[in-house]
Amino acid sequence: MWETLTGILGPAEWQAVRLSLRVSFWATFLSLPFGILVAYLLARGNFPGKQLLNGVVHLPLILPPVVTGYLLLLGFGRRGPIGGFLETVFGIVLSFRWTGAALAAAVMAFPLMVRAVRLAIEAVDPRLEQAAGTLGASRIWVFVTVTLPLILPGIIAGAVLAFAKAMGEFGATITFVSNIPGQTQTIPSAIYSFLQVPGGTEAAGRLVAVSVVIAMAALLLSEILARRVARRVAGT
Repeated sequence: MWETLTGILGPAEWQAVRLSLRVSFWATFLSLPFGILVAYLLARGNFPGKQLLNGVVHLPLILPPVVTGYLLLLGFGRRGPIGGFLETVFGIVLSFRWTGAALAAAVMAFPLMVRAVRLAIEAVDPRLEQAAGTLGASRIWVFVTVTLPLILPGIIAGAVLAFAKAMGEFGATITFVSNIPGQTQTIPSAIYSFLQVPGGTEAAGRLVAVSVVIAMAALLLSEILARRVARRVAGT
């Protein structure tokens, strides 16, 4: 598959594809544990500020992506409080780096991931968890041994939704990390760049086709994995 792509795509297009896959993978992988935790808190928790947390989590779905990117630049830029701290203490720079693109993609995809996992948790009968708790199991052990296996299809669905959203993220990414070829130029920003120059429509069309193929492959893979997990949980 990769040999075919390298034969069809030019160097700049191939760079954008590789960077998009890299950004989307790390955005999904690193945000997944937090997504599961927040989804569990929203589904099972009862604490002050729950609705505020729910609103903050879903805020990127409501705000224009450019606004989200600007807020990320204010907070995680070199002069921002978090970005300045990360650079001073750990030497980590996010703004205008591919790592910043991963952060922007993760923030934009996080609500979709949380929603999918939360719905899966809410579908689990709480009495199953309560029964395990009455047998002396701790809350964490109940989650690991009872809840987690039952919500695996939802986790897979949430991860795929997040990955697909990260692949298509444009507004927040270009605002936070700009559009630097080979460094922060993902597929959407590369398509935008190609459409701004004469004769760039063919390259843009190839990247659009690649995006569709990757998205469909991810969806098919998630469907296969979710079915296998569901069968295993059902014991069939």
